[in-house]
Amino acid sequence: MIHRNSNGVFVIAATPFSEDGALDLQSTDRMVDFYLEVGVTGMTILGIMGEAPKLTSEESLQFARHVLDHVAGRIPVVVGVSGPGLDNMARLTGEVMAAGAAGVMVAPMPSLNTEAKQKSYYAQVCNTLGGDVPICLQDYPQTTGVNFSVETLLEIFRAHEQIVMLKHEDWPGLTKLSRIRAETGDGAGRLSILTGNSALFLPQEMQRGADGAMTGFAYPEMMVQVVQRHLEGDVDGAEDLFDAYLPLVRYEQQLGLGLAIRKEVLHRRGVLASSKVRAPGPSLSALDKAELTRLTKRLEAKLAALS
Repeated sequence: MIHRNSNGVFVIAATPFSEDGALDLQSTDRMVDFYLEVGVTGMTILGIMGEAPKLTSEESLQFARHVLDHVAGRIPVVVGVSGPGLDNMARLTGEVMAAGAAGVMVAPMPSLNTEAKQKSYYAQVCNTLGGDVPICLQDYPQTTGVNFSVETLLEIFRAHEQIVMLKHEDWPGLTKLSRIRAETGDGAGRLSILTGNSALFLPQEMQRGADGAMTGFAYPEMMVQVVQRHLEGDVDGAEDLFDAYLPLVRYEQQLGLGLAIRKEVLHRRGVLASSKVRAPGPSLSALDKAELTRLTKRLEAKLAALS
C-alpha cells in the first residue's frame, strides 16, 4: 500500500491502443515490463494522460486488472478513480483494491470552488471509499480548475489519515510545495509528496522537499535517475542529467500535443505497437515527427558526452 513515506517515481502509464482504437493488451504487457526494467518505484494507471475519460467503465476495469495481474505485486500500482459519481468511484475502487491496487488517486470535481466544498468533498470521498483505502489527492488546477490553498490542503490531510499522498502539480507551485513540506515533514503528520507536470520542474521540486515524481515522460529512466541522485545528495549530478533531457521534456509538455509525442516516442522505443491516441485526440504532423527525430538524436549525443 502507498503510505506517508512513499517515495521514488510512480510513472503515469499510457493506455495502449491498436490502430482501430481497441485496448492493446500485448503492448500493455511490454509497457509494464519496460517500466519495471528502467527501475520505477510504482505505477499510476487511469490518469488524465492515461486517457481515462475515453475508456468505458468495462474497459477501465479490464485494463486495471490486466496491469495489476502482470505487475503481480512487484511494485505498488495506484489507480485513478476520479469521476462525477461517488457510487461509481466506490465500485471501481473496490474492484481494483481487490485486484491488488496499492491505493487510488482522486482529483477534485470542477465545481469545488470554495474551501468548504473542497473539504466536504474529500470527507465524503473518504467516508464512501472506506478508511482502509489509501488515497492520493491530485492537485492539478490547470486541468480541474480547482485551486486549493495550502491551508485547505493541510486541513484535509490532518482530518483524513487515509489521504497519505499529494500529487502536486500546481503551476507555479514551488512555494506551495515548500510550505506544505514544512508542515508535513516529520512525525505522524508526514505526507508523501510526488510531483507532476511531466517532470518539467523535477530538480527544483526535489530540492524543495518532494519525495519523488508521479508523472509521465517517454524516458522514465531519466526521472528514476534524477530522483535517486537527489536522494543520495548528488544535486549537481542530477541537474546535469536532467539538463540533457530538458529539450525533450519541454517538447513533450506542449498542451494538447504532449500525449501524442509521448506515445510516438514509446512506439519508436519498441514499447507500443501503435502511437494511437483515442479520438478526440492529437496526431503528429510530418514536421512534428522530424523535429522529434532531431531532438532524439541530440539527446543521444548529450548522453554519450555525459557518460
